[in-house]
Amino acid sequence: MAIDITVALVNRPGTLLRACEALGRAGVNIDGACGYVSDHLGVFHVLVEDAERARRTLLNADLEIREERSVLVTPVENRPGAAAAVLRRVAEAGVNIDLLYATADGRLVLGGDDLTALRRALG
Repeated sequence: MAIDITVALVNRPGTLLRACEALGRAGVNIDGACGYVSDHLGVFHVLVEDAERARRTLLNADLEIREERSVLVTPVENRPGAAAAVLRRVAEAGVNIDLLYATADGRLVLGGDDLTALRRALG
């Protein structure tokens, strides 16, 4: 199962590097990620398969984990309109998405309150 871990980072040079280096040294592959700044706090979403190892590694690096949750990862073609086609199916099923980013290999990571309904919509 794909797990998204949300890490809070101080918004200054090197903190994102610290998180990525720690995961790399521990042998945790980052399958997808996104990062941004909100209210002067860095927010790093990282997609991993080995959530237990990632969690231990991040905590041992004195990083703050804000959330850990299961997400849906779905294929999407690399062409104009492909993501919209996926999202149309979700919207037409009345399912809300509260997280979206792409993986390193071009799949979409989707998070929401109802992963069962989300999975059903993408059937």
